[in-house]
Amino acid sequence: MGLTKQAAIARIREAGLIPIVRTSSSGHALVAAEAIDEAGIGIAEITMTVPNALRVLEELAERFGSRVLLGAGTVLDAEKAEAAIAAGAEFIVSPCLEPAVMEAAARHGKPAMPGALTPTEVVAAWRSGADFIKIFPCGPVGGPRYIKALRGPFPDLPLVPTGGVSRETAPQFIEAGAVAVAAGSELIDPRALAAGDTATIASTARKYLEAIQAARARMAAPSR
Repeated sequence: MGLTKQAAIARIREAGLIPIVRTSSSGHALVAAEAIDEAGIGIAEITMTVPNALRVLEELAERFGSRVLLGAGTVLDAEKAEAAIAAGAEFIVSPCLEPAVMEAAARHGKPAMPGALTPTEVVAAWRSGADFIKIFPCGPVGGPRYIKALRGPFPDLPLVPTGGVSRETAPQFIEAGAVAVAAGSELIDPRALAAGDTATIASTARKYLEAIQAARARMAAPSR
């Protein structure tokens, strides 16, 4: 049955980090997900570009149950959204705003995170019912400075930058106003993945999480 929509949204907000699993084989995707679980993050986005991605989602949903909130990424049409949800995806991510994908997620009570970049696209995504707005690709257009600029006119919108999110920039994005960040190859090192080195990937993931938590603590601390 899965989590309620609000529970899924709350988990993403609480963690502040969405590891993106985009690999060249389904076997590597399973290894990456194991490392993410080992790190204790409890969230993993499996992109639909992973070979046999739906089967990967099914296997991970069976293996992890509610311990890991699984998302489907790079969802470009309603048919794929429906299939991903049936396979166990609890949230749906797109690199762009595709209304049919949003509608499919809404039908099943799953959070939707469409991609946007410009202010016009950000507003369009929010008005279409987005639960989070993926700012992509964020790195090339200014990184944390761009998020801070968007927060000026849109102080209450839940922005999730993707692209250029490293261990160093992750806390900067949070302090700039992002509710969470999403990271792929910067978090899941391809060399460690090829070697089946889950310990290294898990260690990196934990460092991301610690950096995000430290940034939030700084923001919550009373100013002197």
